[in-house]
Amino acid sequence: REGEFASLVNPGVPVPPGIEDLTGINDWMLAAAPRLPAVLPGLLDFADGGVLVAHNAPFDVGFLRAACAECGLAWPRFTVLDTVMLARQLMDPDEVPDCKLGTLAGFFRARTAPSHRALADARATADVLGWLIRRLTHHGIRTLDQLREWPDVVTCPA
Repeated sequence: REGEFASLVNPGVPVPPGIEDLTGINDWMLAAAPRLPAVLPGLLDFADGGVLVAHNAPFDVGFLRAACAECGLAWPRFTVLDTVMLARQLMDPDEVPDCKLGTLAGFFRARTAPSHRALADARATADVLGWLIRRLTHHGIRTLDQLREWPDVVTCPA
């Protein structure tokens, strides 16, 4: 499925200065934004049946699981693909000094630069994933089932 899901969420508490500096998101921007219980079901519905892809997936999935718990929703137990772990398997240290999203996005000339904002980071991650998938074919990997055998790259519901 193609498309994008994006929404600011009013956390009900002031944005810490460090987060505002990092993301550019401030209290004024969130004042009219919906609260988490109004947004999360739509996100889960949008992602239903798909594979969640994230750069440093345990971090993002941890927030999503906590959000589900806070809203009284069951975690859908998505299959999750972690692009940082995939990059660590596929990238040569001579190509990039690290596997940070910004480094990989620059190396692969992603169409969107990551900015610590969800939509921009998701778009950059998608571009990086596309290039990493091309590299997977050189390892004879053409399916998600084959990729599941790589440690910590793909996690599946138990």
